[in-house]
Amino acid sequence: MYIYNVTINIDESVHLEWITWMETHILDVLNTGKFLSAKLTEVLVEEEMGGRTYSVQYTANTKEDLEDYYTNDADKLRSESLKKFSDKMLTFRTELKVIKEFYPTNTSN
Repeated sequence: MYIYNVTINIDESVHLEWITWMETHILDVLNTGKFLSAKLTEVLVEEEMGGRTYSVQYTANTKEDLEDYYTNDADKLRSESLKKFSDKMLTFRTELKVIKEFYPTNTSN
């Protein structure tokens, strides 16, 4: 499994509009069929530059699914955010490969 992580710092002046728009945008990304799920999280660190910072984590089954997204969908979907919020947000993207997931064992006494 792979996680495609997009971290975004959004200006306070458009924050509420951006959050509403992101709900649709995340569904558009998921509807490409390249990802299994997505999580939208708020980064709980105060940035010197101000604004609010969020992370969207998209889970892909294979590296090929992720590459297919980059080749066929990413530019179009990224351009939509740039049209609306280009001067009000900063983004960076990372890829993570899931090595192993851990879950708690039975902890009852």
